[in-house]
Amino acid sequence: MKIVVVGYDKMFSSLILGTLESQNKIVGVFRHERASIHPFWLFFKDIFAPGRDLSFLRSYKLHEIKARSVNSKTFKREILKLNPDIILVGSWSEKFKKPVIDLPKIGTINCHPSLLPKYRGPNPYMRVIINGEKETGITFHLMDENFDTGPILMQKKIDIVQGFNGDTGETLKNKCCNLAKTAVCELLTSLNDDMIIPINQSSKEATYYPQITEKDILIDFTKTAAQISALIRGLTPWQPAYIAHKNTFLKAGKIKFFENRTSVKKPSVILKKRGSTLWITTGDNKIAKISKAKLFGRFGFLFTPIYMRFCVKAGDICR
Repeated sequence: MKIVVVGYDKMFSSLILGTLESQNKIVGVFRHERASIHPFWLFFKDIFAPGRDLSFLRSYKLHEIKARSVNSKTFKREILKLNPDIILVGSWSEKFKKPVIDLPKIGTINCHPSLLPKYRGPNPYMRVIINGEKETGITFHLMDENFDTGPILMQKKIDIVQGFNGDTGETLKNKCCNLAKTAVCELLTSLNDDMIIPINQSSKEATYYPQITEKDILIDFTKTAAQISALIRGLTPWQPAYIAHKNTFLKAGKIKFFENRTSVKKPSVILKKRGSTLWITTGDNKIAKISKAKLFGRFGFLFTPIYMRFCVKAGDICR
């Protein structure tokens, strides 16, 4: 079969590698930088600071589709010229329109890193860890005009390691991408042999999580140490967590937990400070030791020592 692969980062490269190993032919690739960076600036970036995706594509000498959007006339003309059996998508921010979805002979297939219909939406790696899930996986599904709602072709499960030294968003992403690399071989072989029957997703079981907000990245110290740890690990490496103190925010650095052997049992209380390190009580009577706290903002690190010395004191409540 002839395949066009669309995407970016590790899922993009994993699908390409898996497709090549399956002995199917990649007739074109479309990287996200083409859609997210103006051609003028991308021209110089590709010369002087080529991204990882471009370097990867060049190493395999793959034909690159040069368009501004998957819904552009240029992209559609190129797809008609390449005449692929499948458009394979691995990480993409644009919503595909129906005229593009219907272009390939077999279909446009997305690899979503969750067990659909649960955890539709961007970055489920983070959400499943924060919510304490024990397993997740990947779902290959036919694309329709909505995000992550099309009929399921194949699913593969993996375990999530929870706990204080458990999976982070980054390690879980690596697991899912490695799984996609092997699973796409099986998928393409099955499609070639007409062995897959699409299964419609259950709307009753569906969950959707949008992009994270300011509220999602604030540490709630009324929660347990395990829940706080899950938040930190889920956000890693994309986004730091923050502590709300008075009318400002402190970016949290490394965090460790200890048993609370003090007389203070109320959560969210700063027990002690030393430089930029804070000891704060949690909802399950533990102490969160947070080191390298910094004031929010580009230049916050300059004013952190002054703020920590004169504005933060033992007994303050973090909310």
